[in-house]
Amino acid sequence: MLSFEMNDRKKIGLGLTGFGIFFSFLGVIFFFDKGLLAMGNILFVSGVSLTIGLKSTMQFFMKRSNFKGTISFGIGFLILMFGWPILGMIIEAYGFIVLFSGFWPTLSVFIQKVPVLGWLVRLPFIRSLFDRNRGKRMPV
Repeated sequence: MLSFEMNDRKKIGLGLTGFGIFFSFLGVIFFFDKGLLAMGNILFVSGVSLTIGLKSTMQFFMKRSNFKGTISFGIGFLILMFGWPILGMIIEAYGFIVLFSGFWPTLSVFIQKVPVLGWLVRLPFIRSLFDRNRGKRMPV
């Protein structure tokens, strides 16, 4: 079984990633407040960088297959900073989906093994959605 070493840098990175998601959520709840959304984006990207390392982050964002997602995420962030938060978040959401869509099969298997969420996911309608992606699972 593989062990996942959790050092202080990774703990801080996971915390920053969580705060980034939280601030982005607050920005959407508060009618697309551009300050909260920008702070959420900065914290999310810096948290991912600390969690997986700067070299791995650069390789992930600069990979040829992820280039479309990286460009749209960056353009969405710039549009958000220039004062159009709804349009910026739409473009960022597209970039986020393109960038992280490869992790969905792994995440779906993990969710099915969590005690409370696993029970909800085993409902027939939701299970059919998860089973579509089960065969395409990426190695971690």
